[in-house]
Amino acid sequence: MPVQQLVNVGFGNYVLASRVVAIVNPASSPMRRLRDDARAEGRLVDVSQGRKTRAILVTDSNHVILSAISADTLGQRMEQLTAEAQDSTEEEESL
Repeated sequence: MPVQQLVNVGFGNYVLASRVVAIVNPASSPMRRLRDDARAEGRLVDVSQGRKTRAILVTDSNHVILSAISADTLGQRMEQLTAEAQDSTEEEESL
């Protein structure tokens, strides 16, 4: 059974990496509308702990997650998880 990868989105909160579709910068008007629409529809999850939102994560279930961690940092964490998963897959295949 494949191991589920969790990505830390800040303050002890984790999201299943395989469910994340996009990590975007919250500064643009379309991203503000996305956040407002998600809030109105009950799809918004705010894990920023009252701090400034620095990244918006969109999941495959159409939920919107607000994080105080920057989009660049979250992207690096996702890349690291992908690299670790590839390494472990290559090790299993070589056995």
